[in-house]
Amino acid sequence: MANKLCQLVDIANAPIFGIDVNGNVNEWNDMSAEVSGYSTEEAYGKPLVTTFILPKLQSAVWTIMDDTLRGKETSNYKLEFRTKSGKTKYLLVSATTQQDPDSNIVGVVGVAQDVTEQNKNDHAIAAMANELRQLVDTANAPIFGIGVDGNVNEWNNKTAEITGFSKEEAFGKPLISTFIVKKLQASVQEVMDNALKGVKTSNYELEFVTKSNEIRYLLVNATTRCDPENHIVGVVGVAQDVTEIKKNDRAVAAMANELRQLVDTANAPIFGIDVNGNVNEWNNMTAEITGFSKEEAFDKPLVLMFIIPSLRK
Repeated sequence: MANKLCQLVDIANAPIFGIDVNGNVNEWNDMSAEVSGYSTEEAYGKPLVTTFILPKLQSAVWTIMDDTLRGKETSNYKLEFRTKSGKTKYLLVSATTQQDPDSNIVGVVGVAQDVTEQNKNDHAIAAMANELRQLVDTANAPIFGIGVDGNVNEWNNKTAEITGFSKEEAFGKPLISTFIVKKLQASVQEVMDNALKGVKTSNYELEFVTKSNEIRYLLVNATTRCDPENHIVGVVGVAQDVTEIKKNDRAVAAMANELRQLVDTANAPIFGIDVNGNVNEWNNMTAEITGFSKEEAFDKPLVLMFIIPSLRK
């Protein structure tokens, strides 16, 4: 039976290694040899920690081995093995005591799982997440987000810049009651509620209250935010600051209104027609001279209605 157990250990599909009370290798199965590049003959008798563990982890691994030799076992400890080719292999190890027939502790056995590829994937995902975080933070557009409770959990640099509120000041605050003008709070709440149900909204204009109590006009696309299991966990708004455009639009509208007043109150008759010859301009002085009000004149054919027959042609 002992021989059969030894064979099972040797051919196991997991790295299995062991040390004696002095910390020297006394067990090194085929998978340990494959993962590390060191044969059983090369590993046997070598101090496990100083030979095969990266220097930055040696102290921590020594502590685990000492604890296990005192009967305190450890599960799922991640350590970094140094291979013969100088590469690093990541192993998830459970360390248990090795005992003789009289139940005396004579060493430690580690049963491991090679998680190198998983670790690489985790690093790649972490790097990608970090890159996305940088893209969001440094984007030239305001990006903000809320959780399902409506509190801010995303607030990039541009949002901080245009509102005057830092990320630290904004985080955890209720977005709508804190940053949206009162007259729009109900409609913005509806947009956020819809997004939390998976209904996206594009080009929605809202008004942000800044720290200096000014108004910023943002054109926002509100989209749902999902976790890895595709559960909705919040809303992200990607916005365009249209404050200057809004100011220009108001200035143009004011100018147009001023021109309209100038035309209406001019001390000379001013009238106009469209391409069909129908009246589309009729100021106060024209109304006064002709006796026809603007309402009476509009859309009427100018020549037929207001010009004497001898001059119509």
